[in-house]
Amino acid sequence: MRTANLRGRLVLVDGEMAVDVAEASGGRFPADPQAVFSEWDAFRGWAATQDATTGTPFAVEDLGPPVPRPAQVFAIGINYTEHAREAGYPPDSAPVTFTKFPSCLAGPVSDVELPSDTVDWEVEAVVAVARETRRVRRENAWDHVAGITLGQDLSERTSQLAGSKPQFSLAKSFPGFGPTGPWLVTPDEFDDPADLAISCSLSGETMQSARTSAMIYDVPELLVRLSRVCRLFPGDLIFTGTPPGVGNARTPKRFVRPGEVLVSELEGVGRIIQRFVAGDAP
Repeated sequence: MRTANLRGRLVLVDGEMAVDVAEASGGRFPADPQAVFSEWDAFRGWAATQDATTGTPFAVEDLGPPVPRPAQVFAIGINYTEHAREAGYPPDSAPVTFTKFPSCLAGPVSDVELPSDTVDWEVEAVVAVARETRRVRRENAWDHVAGITLGQDLSERTSQLAGSKPQFSLAKSFPGFGPTGPWLVTPDEFDDPADLAISCSLSGETMQSARTSAMIYDVPELLVRLSRVCRLFPGDLIFTGTPPGVGNARTPKRFVRPGEVLVSELEGVGRIIQRFVAGDAP
């Protein structure tokens, strides 16, 4: 099953066709893409009876973030061995956990204002939580995943590294710094949801390319660790970490420039596209 946010309304997607959930269910399920997580299991059962190919055509440019207003957005740093190395962390480091504030979320095709000349890319697989989760067991963890989508953890490196301690959350939460999409895909749609090709290119040059099976802490382990501390709520998001190839670790450093286009891809999900324009300095 694939769900998307089409002009603020929840839809089921198949190829280039979309079915409006509220209309097709006679109001049984909400039009609000965020509200459906409160009854995710019932919704999945109903959606299995629908044929999205009977819907209407849509444009990807009209899609918003598939999970638009999560209560919590967790973000994981240093979750690929090669990225740990390029960032100067030991390969056995515990995952760095921070947040991206929900106001930074955007849809799959967007224009992003650059607040400085040190904005970096970080392509990531993103998972949405299906149900309230506390102290989940590893063997049950995938049952708590509503779906997988694609995201960019865009990062403004100057403010991130200013001061005596890093400011991860603020530096990664400028408007548009959390593009996601194009849709949310349930785990059963993948041959192996733990092993997906992930990549991004900037102005046609490949910057990152890896497989999610190279994560140090996989999705079940992240759910176990997060739910030991926090109560996870239906519709929460987890940005699972980025592979190597970020601009800040290159010699010389390479950052996004106005006019450039960033294309990110995740196997079995699709692509998101960000165009960058000059903005005001922070």
